[in-house]
Amino acid sequence: MITATLRPMTTGDISAVLRLEKQLFGDEAWSRAMLAGELARQPQSRHYLVAEEDGVIAGYGGLLVAGSQGDVLTLAVAGHRWGQGTGSALLEALLAEAARRGCTEVFLEVRIDNARAQQLYLRYGFTQIGVRRGYYQPSGTDALVMRKGLSPDSEDAGPAAGTARPAAGTARPAAGTARPAAGTARPAAGSAPGGGNARASRGSTGPGAAAGRPGGGQ
Repeated sequence: MITATLRPMTTGDISAVLRLEKQLFGDEAWSRAMLAGELARQPQSRHYLVAEEDGVIAGYGGLLVAGSQGDVLTLAVAGHRWGQGTGSALLEALLAEAARRGCTEVFLEVRIDNARAQQLYLRYGFTQIGVRRGYYQPSGTDALVMRKGLSPDSEDAGPAAGTARPAAGTARPAAGTARPAAGTARPAAGSAPGGGNARASRGSTGPGAAAGRPGGGQ
């Protein structure tokens, strides 16, 4: 099995990321302006990574940090990499960065119909804290809101003890909604994020579940 290499996302990756974005999230895909706006906010409040395999982007993920709170903004893995640990590697890297920046909790949203993504997040210690009705647009699908507490070190970045390694997929916060306890609103699809705004998580980890952020990647 070929191992994908993680590295920071740059503006030079936007076109490749957008192609994968459209494949995985369809009508709920981010626009070029939205993604460029997110990258313009790193490293101050954002942290975006790509997983690269033989020079081709096979996945990507993004994190928002505001004070002691982190938000998994997006996590996505190309179909040919599902089940090979790429999504898990991205999620672990984002959680480790959140811990490094002093976050004590991390939030995300996942489609209510995306059981595979939910299992990924449960394996990594996230718990459900609420439901957002009609969170994913234009589909109108509800989202589960999930939270994970972090301790000062980065040991919490891995799966919870006694859990199996998750398979692969994608995840991301939905567009156009505010995150609980976060104090930052997310831009609607097709619009560039404004100051202090962040994209909500969505998630797709298999056929038929691909539209919705942060779902989960493995």
